[in-house]
This record gives sequence, C-alpha cells and structure tokens, in this order.
Amino acid sequence: MTNKYLYFVANWKMYGDLKALNSLDKVIKFSKSIKQKKIKLIYCPPSTLINSLSNKLKKTKIEVGAQNSHESDKYGAFTGQINSKMLKNVGARYVILGHSENRQLGEDNKKINSKIKSALKSGLKIIFCIGETLKEKRNKKTNQVLSKQIKMGLKLIQKKSSIIIAYEPVWSIGTGLIPKPKDLIKSISFIKKKLGKKPYKILYGGSVNSDNIKQLKNINTIDGFLIGGASQDPKKFIDIIKKTIN
Repeated sequence: MTNKYLYFVANWKMYGDLKALNSLDKVIKFSKSIKQKKIKLIYCPPSTLINSLSNKLKKTKIEVGAQNSHESDKYGAFTGQINSKMLKNVGARYVILGHSENRQLGEDNKKINSKIKSALKSGLKIIFCIGETLKEKRNKKTNQVLSKQIKMGLKLIQKKSSIIIAYEPVWSIGTGLIPKPKDLIKSISFIKKKLGKKPYKILYGGSVNSDNIKQLKNINTIDGFLIGGASQDPKKFIDIIKKTIN
C-alpha cells in the first residue's frame, strides 16, 4: 500500500474553534518530515474555520476541504446555507458530499448529484461518500444500495477525475466496528466494478483508528482513509499515518 498515492482526510464534523487550530502545529511539523512523497493530507473543518485554517496551512502541503455545500452554484435567498463558490473563495479545495449523517437529515441521491455538479462547476474536488446501513447489510442489500448511490449520485457527471469515492458503512461510523477484511475487499471490488474503467481513488471511512489501521492498510485496493473522531487529536491522526506508511 505504501507504493501508492495515499489520502488521509480529516473530517472534524461539528467540532473545533479557533483555538483548536493550534493543535495542527504538530501535524504541520510532522508533514514536513514525511519522506514518503505520495501522501496527501486534507483537513475538513467546520465552515467557520475554513478561512483561518487555509491561511495557517498556506506554506504547507496540507490542503483544506469543506464538509458539505448547497446545490446551487449561484448566490440566492438560502438562509444559513453555503455554496461551493463561497467555500472555494475562503480556501476550500475539496468538499465532502453524500456523508451518511447528511443523508440521514434528508439528503437523497438526486440532491447529492446536484451538489456534486455544482461543486465541480466551482472547481472543487469531491469526496463522495457511499455506504449501507446495518439493516441493509443484514438484509444483504449492500451491493444494491451502493449501486444505486453510485448510479444516481454520479449521473451525467463528466469530470470524474475530480471525484474521490469514500466507502463508509453507516453501521461502522462512530461505533468502533469495521468490516471484516474479506467483506471490505468484496465491497471495494464491487464499487470499482460499478464505476467502470475510469480509475477512481477509493477511501475507507468508519471508525478508523490507530489500532485497526494495521488491519486496514493491508487491503491494497484502498487508496486512503476518511477519518472522523481520531482526526481531532493530532497525536492519534499522526499515529494513523505513521502506522500506514511504515
């Protein structure tokens, strides 16, 4: 796995204030010491921190992303919403779309597709999340769910080189549970098959930590990780990266 280009995406979710940015000093220092050149670190903080974080990381190779965006690429009367054009303007280069936590709030595949199109138009790269719930897994509908999310989420999308797929089983997020290696390999293989000949980067997300990373890194079809809770602690985040590349 260490011969590939590896992504480590930190999803801070609804955590963090301006003081929290000081914790990144350790990660910045560590990133400069990494000898492995094929590493990409991306931080996706709350929107309130994107501009400050972008300024802090200007002289580093660490990039900044957002956690969601509105589907319209134009300004409008959408109180409380932020679109991709605004996110890029304050320093975001990536945006996470289709995360299960937003799907649970009512985002469907059609809306996610609109968001992807809008974000691509604004020049952002996409981290497109897909994954099944525990009920869907138990009912053996994993492939059916993934197929539908991919087909509808990427409908009429041309700029596929700007899209990274993040497979996040909903039942794994925040639970400490991860798929068995054989199941994860099967799911990644199915995703690749559904995506067709165009090569996509495929990340794994869902309770990634410094303990299970040793198991996860041995799955060669994974191109990196979308990390939630552990990314909020610089020591844990660095530990995950170290154990992956060493």
